[in-house]
Amino acid sequence: MAAIIISKASGVMDSIYGKVQDPVASFLESKAEAFQNAQIAKKIFSQRKSTHFAESYTSLTAANNFLPSVENGEYPQNGFEEGYRKTIENFTWKSQFSFSQEMIEDSIMMDLKRQPEQMMVSYERTSESFFAQLLATAMEGKASFTLENLTFDCTTADGEKLFSQNHKPKISGAKQCNAFTDAFSAEALGKAATVMQNMRGDNNEILGLIPDRIIIANDAELKAEIFGVLGAQHDPTTPGGNKYNYQFGNWEVIVWPYLNQFLTAGQKPWLLQDSRYNEMADGAIWQDRVPLSVKSEIDKNDANVWKGRARWGGGFVDFRAFVGCGLQSGGTL
Repeated sequence: MAAIIISKASGVMDSIYGKVQDPVASFLESKAEAFQNAQIAKKIFSQRKSTHFAESYTSLTAANNFLPSVENGEYPQNGFEEGYRKTIENFTWKSQFSFSQEMIEDSIMMDLKRQPEQMMVSYERTSESFFAQLLATAMEGKASFTLENLTFDCTTADGEKLFSQNHKPKISGAKQCNAFTDAFSAEALGKAATVMQNMRGDNNEILGLIPDRIIIANDAELKAEIFGVLGAQHDPTTPGGNKYNYQFGNWEVIVWPYLNQFLTAGQKPWLLQDSRYNEMADGAIWQDRVPLSVKSEIDKNDANVWKGRARWGGGFVDFRAFVGCGLQSGGTL
């Protein structure tokens, strides 16, 4: 997938700005690739290519098990049922910068680098902040947030908040809870992982979840507690520390500073994620419609304007990709 698309309007290359077009375009492309590789959001949110203004996501329940048969026995009829459906809309994101004719005439070269760089920093910050706000809003126990008078949905396909005690399977089975108030500890981690491993699908089928990620904001105390538990081969809570720590080596820890600005001060939420299930079952979605496209043109005031535009959206489909702990509301492990 291209990181950025650059286009130049007719006549720009033949204008006074002609000599700066290729260097600026090359700089934008290099920065786009660097930022794309560094984004944390793209680790947590599974990318999907979109071809419409919005996309719908659904699931199929597991098929019934194979059955034993007598010799020359009939094949049993197997089937699937559709799970809940979720629609995620794409939104358009825009920005621009410009060079004046006077800048080119006076050879003010600093802005020829600084302004393109600031556009790419701004674009990276915009997407990281948006997806961090999606996740943090869910961690705060809210169903949506508003940005520039637009409302962004943080619920899942079953209509519940991402972290809820009331996730009801569509076909059969008991309600499931993936929201807990417990602070982080070795014991809480073990219990939360077990809850996730025991989750069932929409027809009460066993899913075989294997949580492998811990996601937190950038909090010094929480980082110390988590790495203190995960970094020891032996359980530090036992006398003499001679009990094997089964959490050792099992987790990838993602510290996301962008979450901090959207979380209530003093709160220390921590999430578990099954990265494989998130990818397979559309847990958290980053939906790409149109990649960042930048066009260069000459405005009526003789300035060389570079306009950036992209279309993408995001949201949550299957809650089972996450278990949230340390939340303000929820059950207890």
